[in-house]
Amino acid sequence: MTSKKSTNKTSFKKFILWFWGLFLGGVLIVILLFLMAGWGVFGKMPTFEELENPETNLATEVFSSDGKTLGKYYNENRTPVKYEDLPNNLVNALVATEDERYYDHSGVDARGTLRAVAYLGSKGGASTITQQLSKLLFSSTPDNKIERVFQKIKEWVIAVRLERQYTKQEIITMYFNKYDFLYQAVGVRSASRIYFGKEPKDLKTEEAAVLVAMLKNPIYFNPAKEKFKDNSLARRNQVLKQMEKNGYLTTEEKDSLQKLPLKINFSPEGHDEGVATYFRAYLQGFLKDWIEKNPKPDGEKYNIYRDGLKVYTSIDSRMQKYAEEAVKEHMKNLQAEFDSQNKKNKIAPFRGIGEKDIQKIVDRAMRNSDRWREMKEKGIDEDKILASFDKKAEMRIFSWENEQDIDTLMTPRDSILYYKSFLNAGMMSMEPQTGEVKAWVGGINFKHFKYEHVKQARRQVGSTFKPFVYATAIDQLHLSPCYKLPNTIHTIPAGKHGVTQDWSPRNSGGEYGGMVTLKNALARSLNTVTSRVIDKVGPEPVIDLLSKLGVNTENIQPVAAIALGTVDLSVFEMVSAYSTFANKGVYVKPVIVNRIEDKNGTVLYQHVPESRDVMSEEAAYVTINLMEGVTQGGSGTRLRTTWSPPYYKNVVTGHPYEFKNAIAGKTGTTQNQSDGWFMGIVPNLVTGVWVGGEDRAVHFPSIRYGQGATMALPIWGLYMKKVYADKDLGISKEEFERPENLSIEVDCSGYEEGGGEKSDQELLKEKQEKEISDDLDF
Repeated sequence: MTSKKSTNKTSFKKFILWFWGLFLGGVLIVILLFLMAGWGVFGKMPTFEELENPETNLATEVFSSDGKTLGKYYNENRTPVKYEDLPNNLVNALVATEDERYYDHSGVDARGTLRAVAYLGSKGGASTITQQLSKLLFSSTPDNKIERVFQKIKEWVIAVRLERQYTKQEIITMYFNKYDFLYQAVGVRSASRIYFGKEPKDLKTEEAAVLVAMLKNPIYFNPAKEKFKDNSLARRNQVLKQMEKNGYLTTEEKDSLQKLPLKINFSPEGHDEGVATYFRAYLQGFLKDWIEKNPKPDGEKYNIYRDGLKVYTSIDSRMQKYAEEAVKEHMKNLQAEFDSQNKKNKIAPFRGIGEKDIQKIVDRAMRNSDRWREMKEKGIDEDKILASFDKKAEMRIFSWENEQDIDTLMTPRDSILYYKSFLNAGMMSMEPQTGEVKAWVGGINFKHFKYEHVKQARRQVGSTFKPFVYATAIDQLHLSPCYKLPNTIHTIPAGKHGVTQDWSPRNSGGEYGGMVTLKNALARSLNTVTSRVIDKVGPEPVIDLLSKLGVNTENIQPVAAIALGTVDLSVFEMVSAYSTFANKGVYVKPVIVNRIEDKNGTVLYQHVPESRDVMSEEAAYVTINLMEGVTQGGSGTRLRTTWSPPYYKNVVTGHPYEFKNAIAGKTGTTQNQSDGWFMGIVPNLVTGVWVGGEDRAVHFPSIRYGQGATMALPIWGLYMKKVYADKDLGISKEEFERPENLSIEVDCSGYEEGGGEKSDQELLKEKQEKEISDDLDF
């Protein structure tokens, strides 16, 4: 009996020893595992420096002059926020849902861990906010369960280190700045803007709950995905319940918020989306050039996709919005008319060319396409590449209908012809006194039409070139707008002014006869008078003036024909040149970037204005006065009436113009109506508009629809109606400032054709004109 008791006692002691041995061994193994994780045995661990400055990709943010975000450049669309910019409801929702004891633990929640182990995770996981942050910062996705165990150990170690290194507020801020909410919404600021169109500090409680709900699974609980909206709503309401449970909401508040429908303002911030897309694409090139010339202090180059630069531009977000709206509204109507007129056109969208020329256009487009380039890089021979353009494929194409892309089945060759059929536009608006570019619209849709029509494209300018000819004569010869010339055919003989054979330009409207003032001649865009003016001043002085006005004149030949606008210029060049007339003869180089800062607010670049005197204040004012005649009695007169384009649908009386203020301007139309222009000037804003097809063979069949006054002027009119309606912009409706001691006569009321008896003033003017005429041999 004693022997049996002794044996049992010995067995119990052994059991106790084994138990404590296993327990202590397990503890030692756990400690060893944590030590090994800390030593990097299970993979690289962050250093102290890395914990202090965790590596993140920060988006470069582009700001408008009125403080709005225009867009970003990024690998990850992350723009960090500070803790004070996070609303309490967002922080409370996070803590209540993801880590109830967040403020009580040091990185690892012991109670949560024991509960997770005891119930095998069925009653929730054990990851704290700090552990989730450590996973986001330093851990990759494991390939199997064993790796996940080791990763979890690493996360615990990193979490403890993070808690030692940062405050609770800093950890929450880092977590919100790091999390990927999908749709390029990396970080809570991007998520708040993309899903709700507002800054985080402006989030309502129910909106904050939606974002916190996404932390569980940003796909399955995504409010922007139609099939997951119910999931998002249910999860949002669960977050609100957790907030009530933890004392952040009353029961009444929770019940009221849960009854609200799920509402979002989904505004993607992809590179092809948002406001000022064409401008941002051009700015991207500007920044890359700046980076090449301005390295960091350590010699490394800035990276616009990850260094978190802040770029402050001259663009006004309100004016940019109005410009884009004007282009969209007009071009949608214009395209409908263009398509209607092409229904019976057998070679649509082209006109006036043969099959061989059409094939050349299509072949060139195919060889310039991404499809051709990608297949060529893979070593596919040209015959197979060409064949691929005739195989139908599913594609998503641009359409003005409902302003949404449409899915279709089409061959790549047909898609080329489809996109060739669209008319496009370029528009830029600039403040002449400062050079600040306020609006920049490079096309109708950046996603589908990448070619930019403000700076990149150069098109024939037509009659919008004539003010440069007149300005040269005014500046050099002091001609008055009231000066009269015969409206008859004028011939410049071969050998003069670069003319290879006798040149006798005709007026487009076939109007001839009588004497006309320069002001009337410009208003009516009379080629006969313009040819007489350039015959006397010569093309070289005109080109010299252009160069001083900021125009690249390298490829402009000194021939008389430039007077009628045969040269190719960009909208950018035209607006900057015209701005000199509005700025009293002083050219100011256009500016698009005022300042660049690094992520810490250190100024890296500050714009320094560049300007130069080009012509006298008097000559600039007289040129402006000449162009005022275009809107008083020429092709721009419709800006002062209830006229609207004939193809506008459901137009009400009085829409869209009826301007009463001083406006100087000039329309322009090129051969076959391939290009339509309008340049419009008020005292503190100059705006240029171009409209046309990608290829010159894409155009209207008649001048009625294809002229600048019909294609381009309406965009200017719609835009200016919008900017004038916004009183905060301060766009001038005043008269152009008249120089003191103006010596050139600008009041031509007594000099116009059919003006009645001549006054003493007119007789004196005629004497002056005769003296000038004798001197110039007109």
